[in-house]
Amino acid sequence: MGSAGTQTAALGFGGYINPGTSAATEKFNGTSWTSSGNMGTSRYALGGCGTQTAALGFSGGTAGPVLTATESFNGSTWTSLSPVNTGRKQPGSAGTQTAALMFGGYTGAHSSATESWNGTSWTTVNSLNTARSALGGAGIQTLAVAFGGSTGTLTTATELWNGTSWTTNPNSMATARNYLGSAGTQASAIGFGGSTPPIIASTESWTGPSTTLNYKTLTTS
Repeated sequence: MGSAGTQTAALGFGGYINPGTSAATEKFNGTSWTSSGNMGTSRYALGGCGTQTAALGFSGGTAGPVLTATESFNGSTWTSLSPVNTGRKQPGSAGTQTAALMFGGYTGAHSSATESWNGTSWTTVNSLNTARSALGGAGIQTLAVAFGGSTGTLTTATELWNGTSWTTNPNSMATARNYLGSAGTQASAIGFGGSTPPIIASTESWTGPSTTLNYKTLTTS
């Protein structure tokens, strides 16, 4: 499913419920989940970012084609907005409802495409160096990190976004995986779970001061 928010004020939306996609939205208050307004477009493997009361959900897919639909959430209802330029499943994402970044994903092939959202429309910007899908992502629109995923084979590659372009970081994930969860900032991120296969539970943290990004390392915990 798509996700947004914090540990004590989280949002989950869309996803896959056998035998089809879901439009359901749920809020977490630190203790329990509560159902909220459904998305306008049912989908799974979508991107998401923002907060529990100001979230953005975009792209994804159904049992058939990929979708380009973008929706914003105001804490109770979803509103349709301008579509993405390149529809895809399993993209990485970072940012806020009005300043988002979407990267990678699966269009029928693994993609390196990156798009920037200004609150009104999506703009295609410089691509990832490694085309991949089902990757982890964290950060904001101008300072993001992308890690893991699948290029056709699983990858440990880590890339940093500076607001203009992606740079491959020499420090890679300890365990190659896709379909992982992710959270945090470019300077302090976390990647957890995923599939190697099989499905795994291990967690890796990306640490280091923002002034020495090229020397960050990922450690397994």
